Amino acid sequence: MDRRDRATLFRERLLAAMDHSAMSRSALARATRVDRSTIGQLLKEDLARLPNAQLAADAAMALGVSTDWLLGLTDRPERPGDIVAASLALSPAERSAADAQILGWHKEAAGYKLRHVPATLPDMLKTEAMLKWEYASAFENTSQLAIEAMQELFAWLRSGQSDYEIAMPMHELNALASGSAYYAGLAREVRLEQLSSISRLCEDLYPRLRLFLFDAHHIFSAPVTIFGPKLAVVYIGEFYLAFRESARVASLTSHFDRLIRQASVDPRDVPGYINALRKDL
Repeated sequence: MDRRDRATLFRERLLAAMDHSAMSRSALARATRVDRSTIGQLLKEDLARLPNAQLAADAAMALGVSTDWLLGLTDRPERPGDIVAASLALSPAERSAADAQILGWHKEAAGYKLRHVPATLPDMLKTEAMLKWEYASAFENTSQLAIEAMQELFAWLRSGQSDYEIAMPMHELNALASGSAYYAGLAREVRLEQLSSISRLCEDLYPRLRLFLFDAHHIFSAPVTIFGPKLAVVYIGEFYLAFRESARVASLTSHFDRLIRQASVDPRDVPGYINALRKDL
C-alpha cells in the first residue's frame, strides 16, 4: 500500500472511530495533546498525511481501537488484549451455573454440527440412577439439578436442531460394564440400565446422534466440545476454557476429526458393541 492509499484508509478509519465513540475533533486533540489543527490536517481529504508513531498510538488509545487497525495493518479494530479476552474466556464448571452456560452454548450453535468428547459418559445420555450415584456425596439438591440439566440437554438433542457427534474412549464403556475404575461400587443393575439406555439411544437417534469409540492406547483427547465453527470449550475441572478465535476452533475441530478417523467402533456398530458388553454382565 502506498502512502496516499494508507493515508486515505487511516483518515476513513479515524473518522469511523471518532463517530463510533462520539468524539469530536477538539476532544481528540485534547486526548492526544495536540492542536485541533493537527487533527484537522489528518482528516483533510486532499492531504496524504499520516501521523507520527506517538500520535497514532495516542489516538488509538483515546478511541479504544488498535494502532495497527488505524494504519491499515489489520482488519480487527480491537486492541490485542481485547482480542485475547474475547477469544478466550474462563467459565466456572460448578453445577447449575455451568448447566445454564452449557445449554446456552448449545442454543447458540443451533443449526451447526456439534462435536463432543466427554470426561466420562456424555451427560445427556446418562440415566437418572447414574446421575444420583455420581452426585450422592454432593449437596442435597445437586443430583436433582444434574438430572434437570440432563433432561434439558436431552430435549435439545431430540429437537433435531443440530447433528451431534460424540467420540469417547472404548475403555469408558468397558469400565462401566465391569464396574471398575471410575465405576467401582456402582450397582450391577444401574450399570446394565445405563448400557441399555446408551445402546437404545444410539439406535433411535441415528444419524442425528453418532457415537464413535476410539482406542486410548493409540490416540488421546481431553474433554472438549466444539459448538459449530465459532466456539470450542475445553473442560479442565473447575473451569471451562472457551475459545472463540476461529483458528483455535478450527484446530480443535481437526483434532476431533482425527478421533473419528481413527475410531475403532463407528456409530452403526456401537449398539452391537454395547450389547456384547451387556451379555458379559
